[in-house]
Amino acid sequence: MSQVKRVVVAAVCAALGIVLPMLFHAVPGAGNVWLPMHVPVMISGLVAGPASGLATGLLAPVLSSLATGMPAAPILPSMTCELAVYGLVSGLLSAHVRTGALARDLYVSLVGAMLVGRLVGGALQALIFSAGSYSLAAWGAGYFLTGLPGIALQLVVVVPIVVALERAGLVPARYPAR
Repeated sequence: MSQVKRVVVAAVCAALGIVLPMLFHAVPGAGNVWLPMHVPVMISGLVAGPASGLATGLLAPVLSSLATGMPAAPILPSMTCELAVYGLVSGLLSAHVRTGALARDLYVSLVGAMLVGRLVGGALQALIFSAGSYSLAAWGAGYFLTGLPGIALQLVVVVPIVVALERAGLVPARYPAR
């Protein structure tokens, strides 16, 4: 994929990272539960690589906060770090995981990024953003229980979207037909 296409993917996904949360936040509390900003960040990493995923993860929350006030300023730094890790790791794993099956590659990369992002996010909360007042219970509740519907949403929609983009010829095929 050309560098121009990677930038376009990152820009479109960053824009989706602004629009999708606006839709979900129409229902109070739905953003924390459904994690709508995670979806375009993961797609960017899986489709366009680690640099684009990282850029989307950095840009989407900052631009969304500036444009809509969501995420709120106190949450913005930790959410930006978390999303940057999701985008970076999904892109890194996508570049290196090759099982011979597109969907399997994507799910391994997606789940790996989801786990690493949550681990890093929890570590940053414990060490920097909420140092001294963050517990394992808070991490489990915040990163897994509250966001369980969002985790399910990511597992249900991200891989089919990436597969559809590839089948439509909008992104290069991982396993070109011989």
